[in-house]
Amino acid sequence: QVQLVESGGGLVQAGGSLRLSCEVSGSIFSFYSMGWFRQAPGSQAPGKQRELVASITRGGNTDYAESVKGRFTISRDNAKNTVHLQVSRLKPEDTAVYYCNAPGQMFSWGQGTRGTVSS
Repeated sequence: QVQLVESGGGLVQAGGSLRLSCEVSGSIFSFYSMGWFRQAPGSQAPGKQRELVASITRGGNTDYAESVKGRFTISRDNAKNTVHLQVSRLKPEDTAVYYCNAPGQMFSWGQGTRGTVSS
């Protein structure tokens, strides 16, 4: 069973940065595209989707939501089964719980890591 463990969140001021990390258990990590999702406060109602903000293919091709382009950078280390999200020039609207997952597979969600941006 694949487990996802996110870390690196915290409280930062607007304009600051965080580096989020996700460790993926199991030997299948390198087979999947990975992504970072986020769920903003107040959007936990049933049926509310988590927003995919960044994704990276097995080969390292990346894609970003328009709202984070130029500010977020996703990377992966296949040897260490980890995926990272460098988030910079943070805005209050980036406040959310951040999760990693494989967009094409959707493993069970981890606990996420909370990033809070103060204005």
